[in-house]
Amino acid sequence: MCGSIDCAGKSLDLSSPKVMGILNVTPDSFSDGGVFFERGKVSLDRVLGQAEAMTAAGASILDVGGESTRPGAAPVSEAEELDRVIPVIEAISQRFDTIVSVDSSTASVMREAVVAGAGLINDVRALRRDGALVAARDTELPVCLMHMSDEPTTMQNNPQYQDVVAEVRVFLSDRLADCVKAGIPEHLILLDPGFGFGKTAAHNYALLAHLEDIVSIGRPVLAGLSRKSMIAAEIHRNLDERLPASLALATLAAAKGARIIRAHDVKETADAMAMVAAMEREL
Repeated sequence: MCGSIDCAGKSLDLSSPKVMGILNVTPDSFSDGGVFFERGKVSLDRVLGQAEAMTAAGASILDVGGESTRPGAAPVSEAEELDRVIPVIEAISQRFDTIVSVDSSTASVMREAVVAGAGLINDVRALRRDGALVAARDTELPVCLMHMSDEPTTMQNNPQYQDVVAEVRVFLSDRLADCVKAGIPEHLILLDPGFGFGKTAAHNYALLAHLEDIVSIGRPVLAGLSRKSMIAAEIHRNLDERLPASLALATLAAAKGARIIRAHDVKETADAMAMVAAMEREL
């Protein structure tokens, strides 16, 4: 079992699986892009309403992102990303006691996010963008390192692996070692196998089937499976029809050792995690 992680003074207890609610303040994210925009700008009122609802529904973390990483998404400028996420992080952290995570690969965004009140960095590029590793170290925040093959613009162009589970495990182990060597304490590092990021549906299901291999690295694992195309590959459901399958995937991931489940549907996912926690108490 995992213990607690200090997220800028707020304790994240990972002895049971927790829910990370998704708050994408982008116009083009794959599921909720544009939801929090009004007249071309982020609406703080809409974001705060969703933050309140997610917190009340059981989210332990609210993950704020200003750069879409859906397949084919293009990067945004640092200035645009800062304009989108910093006011949101500041507003949420001032009003709610929930941990705020910044979903970013950009060094300047990481630095500004900690000033605004963020308690965790969630980086799909595993701190490989210029300056990100040093910036993350300097914030002294916990950081989640994700595996992604290539970049969002091209990651789904025929991804190939000899052994996806082994290759993702090696990448995350190596990246963990690199970050520790650079000065990030190991106890502040989480890992994410990157479901849907440079992987076919078969790759995603292989990773889920063998998630314990990623867990065995020894750091808490985050799993993001909510509404993803791996569901449609099996049962051909539209985005708004994927809740039952998302809950099934989340439950399987948690039962296999994932400690954080990143989800759009917080209430339902929190209920599912409560069932996993009840089972774990009897192990």
